[in-house]
Amino acid sequence: MYNPTVARLTYRALLGRRRALILCTLPALLIVISIAIRLMTGADDETADSILGGFALSVMVPLIGVIAGTGAIGPEIDDGSVVYLLAKPVKRPTIIVTKLFVAVGVTMAFSAIPTLIAGLILNGNSQGIAGAYTSAAAMASIAYSAIFLLLGTITRHAVVAGLVYALVWESVFGTYVSGARQLSVQQWALAAAEKIGQGDLITSDVGLPVAVVLLVGVTVAATWYAGQKLRSLTLAGEE
Repeated sequence: MYNPTVARLTYRALLGRRRALILCTLPALLIVISIAIRLMTGADDETADSILGGFALSVMVPLIGVIAGTGAIGPEIDDGSVVYLLAKPVKRPTIIVTKLFVAVGVTMAFSAIPTLIAGLILNGNSQGIAGAYTSAAAMASIAYSAIFLLLGTITRHAVVAGLVYALVWESVFGTYVSGARQLSVQQWALAAAEKIGQGDLITSDVGLPVAVVLLVGVTVAATWYAGQKLRSLTLAGEE
């Protein structure tokens, strides 16, 4: 279910000069903000929780997921070059799973690692906050990558749809609307962070067992459906 050639081509597409610059922007901003706050206010657990939860997890992780998830396959479908990939003797589910691995790897590298660095800068991992949010970012990266990879296979406006989802649903409804939090990847990831962190700063509206089931379920379902859409795209091209 993993093809090194497909992975190499996908990494090359995602980490091209322009896209890599975009991917680096938010992590760099997070670290700069963290340094500035630490210099101005010193180490503070509540501030670290606010920055890591309010910016890193709710804004940076889903936006990087949009870039990596949709970029893993969307451009190939838009410009028609996916035809050359589909002509190769590689199973369609293998293509999707390989691209998901790449998208997850890129999303984690540009979100979980900067989150850890920012957390260590802000409060030195006091109360386990840096580690908790890093774990949450890593878990969210998997689900976001699958969701946005699916969007890349079903619409030519995947980036726009992904941005609406990331900025409106996750950042607004997932943070401030209590009923919507049950269906928010951010809240599912926070359930793990709440378990890992110490103290009562990190909270989630979703229990950890339910959160794990939902994270796994959404990831598997989105990956499966993306494979089905790619399979139907092949059939349409052959016809």
